Amino acid sequence: MKKAIGGILSIGGLVGVIYYTYQYMQDSESFSALGADVAISTGNWVPIVISALVMVVGILLTRGK
Repeated sequence: MKKAIGGILSIGGLVGVIYYTYQYMQDSESFSALGADVAISTGNWVPIVISALVMVVGILLTRGK
């Protein structure tokens, strides 16, 4: 039972990391300064960290005895 829950958490966490990282990359503003393009991200990184933690917990549950 723990392995099934761990697998679900791992997959859900991975999907969350991918989705929120993509969203984070899209929430950026760029401007030109001295001939170079500078991008500043205005996204929120907290959902990425939470998704990564869920993924790690899922992996640990899957590997447990």
